Amino acid sequence: MSALALAILFVVGILAGGVGGLLGIGGCVLMMPVIRFGFNFSPALAVGTTLTAVVFTAAAGAITHWRLGNVDWGAIKYIAPAGVIGVIIGSVVFYFMSGYGKVIDLIVGLAFLPAAARMLYEGILRRTRVEIPGDKILGSNSTKAGIGGGVGFLTGIIGLGGGYALVPSFIYITRSPLRIAIGSSMAAFVWFALVGAGIKIYQGFTDILSAVVLGVGAAGGAIVGARLVARFKPATLKAVFGFIFLYVSLKYILHSFGIQI
Repeated sequence: MSALALAILFVVGILAGGVGGLLGIGGCVLMMPVIRFGFNFSPALAVGTTLTAVVFTAAAGAITHWRLGNVDWGAIKYIAPAGVIGVIIGSVVFYFMSGYGKVIDLIVGLAFLPAAARMLYEGILRRTRVEIPGDKILGSNSTKAGIGGGVGFLTGIIGLGGGYALVPSFIYITRSPLRIAIGSSMAAFVWFALVGAGIKIYQGFTDILSAVVLGVGAAGGAIVGARLVARFKPATLKAVFGFIFLYVSLKYILHSFGIQI
């Protein structure tokens, strides 16, 4: 890959991390479609490279939230092991799916729909959630493990999971405090990402240099995005990116049927 292409990937990483920091959704949902369609990565390679890049942002986010006291370590001991098992199972399934690029595109496209719908709902209708006090992930231990295992399985197949799936699961299923949901999500997902990335590298589904460049850029962008949160109206941002994610979702889905948009 040329120096110019790597420089573009670095900028993409910064932008993805910045948007992730602003919206709390993680940079993977922006990095993946860019390398899939902008750099013409195969569906399998796009998933593996994105998941490896996310290790950097997940680790940086986990450390930051740990220092801020936003991590429920009691819940992590149920979420993380179950998630790692889910990642392993999902990665095995992904290996057998890897030759079916259109199927992967379709699954990724469908996975983007809930994120698009949630952001459009909260952005257009200006529906904001009242913060719940507390410092714990609520719900039973089996529920926590179930969420971890389910999101881990999803991560093994499509490379998404942290801010994309864990955070809304903790917020809407267990009704947990937002800051604890975000912090605990990062602390759990870093293990999902590490295991998943290791498996994807072993399976040969990762462009390691591209992943490192994206990941380093995203880690820096996330710091900037977090500092800019107060300067933007969250509802406006969610509405704008909700439409972007809806387009990305439709692009993936239609691409799987041979239709270009």
